[in-house]
Amino acid sequence: MTEKVLGVILGGGQGSRLAPLTQTRSKPAVPIAGKYRLVDIPISNCINSGIHRMFVLTQFNSASLNKHIKNTYYFSPFSSAFVDILAAEQTPENPTWFQGTADAVRQTMHHLLNHEFEYVLILSGDQLYQMDFNEMVNAHIESGVQITLATIPVNAKDAPSFGILKANEENIITSFIEKPKTELLVDWSSDTGPEMQAEGRDYLASMGIYIFNRELLIKIFSENEHEKDFGKEIIPRMLNTYDVLSYQYEGYWTDIGNISSFFEANLGLTDDIPKFNLFDSNHSIFTRARMLPPSKILGTTLDKTIIAEGCILQAESIKHSVIGIRARIGTGTSIKSCYIMGSDKYQTLIEIAEEVADHKPLIGIGDRCEIENAIIDKNCRIGNDVKIIGGSHLSDRDHEWYTVKDGIVVVKKGAVIPDGTVI
Repeated sequence: MTEKVLGVILGGGQGSRLAPLTQTRSKPAVPIAGKYRLVDIPISNCINSGIHRMFVLTQFNSASLNKHIKNTYYFSPFSSAFVDILAAEQTPENPTWFQGTADAVRQTMHHLLNHEFEYVLILSGDQLYQMDFNEMVNAHIESGVQITLATIPVNAKDAPSFGILKANEENIITSFIEKPKTELLVDWSSDTGPEMQAEGRDYLASMGIYIFNRELLIKIFSENEHEKDFGKEIIPRMLNTYDVLSYQYEGYWTDIGNISSFFEANLGLTDDIPKFNLFDSNHSIFTRARMLPPSKILGTTLDKTIIAEGCILQAESIKHSVIGIRARIGTGTSIKSCYIMGSDKYQTLIEIAEEVADHKPLIGIGDRCEIENAIIDKNCRIGNDVKIIGGSHLSDRDHEWYTVKDGIVVVKKGAVIPDGTVI
């Protein structure tokens, strides 16, 4: 049935909670796992599920996201498959930018309706998960409903961060509350199943993944043009009029909402058996094909580390870390619990000689550095004998070169950290 489904991936808003990683790029364009972008996750899930027609709706800092999609997702000219970008556009009928998730789909609906489809699958561009949408689509069709909402069991600690719902024995949603206070949770527990309850995951949270029947979505937008958001406005109102199905998903899923969740999701990939499996051939993650050389490692002790292509590593040790494409790390340097994003290009031998002569740090990480609990964004130049130690001893702050959030030091894209700097 996936040939009747059109995928719509929301590019997100300003992503201020993920700053400074979103200072020059949108959330879906943020690099993850050393070689991918966040938007590769929902696109790959669609492709693996047989959904080959997708629109990505973009607005803020969208240049790098647009470039990545253009350079990555192109299909046979004899295929109907596509991943197209729909940027926010001002028109005589609508002079405003996207005002929310539902408003973004509403404003681009005239483009969607140029295609044949019966169901719209609406996804977020900044979540990490591996999901077979076939099962969700089949559950939607078999139930006879016109709206399906993907849900996931969460614990009491996480529940106040989500829209929480309750469903009956037929999995039809009966009530919904947006980000309930902790004292209200006693009335919102659900029968999530023995396995989930054993883990303390007693509350059903919205994943921000929806299926709408085509005609209903048209009707919703024509009737209530003031509603801007699916989770806060449209879904709660629909519960009073339509049966809305809860499709419970129990696999790994995380919303990359802030620096802490982003950091933990990346370092979690280095676990012996990670919750998000990059090595599952049935759930491949697709991204831009780069013609990079294999990584070269010279005298480095490695432990629980993922290394992308094209790196030159001379570090003393790298532990519990993710090393991104084209990363360069100098001799005597130790890296622990870090995400090093790498760089967009190699420096030529002439450039290296000139910068060494001018006593300028090269792109990458210099010699005899000590870096722990940090995210080093792309194209940074970290000099020799630099010490960056994140942890609870650091208070949140924003500096010209770096930001500290929840004890994690985030060195900003393209920052230059002079020799001997201590953070």
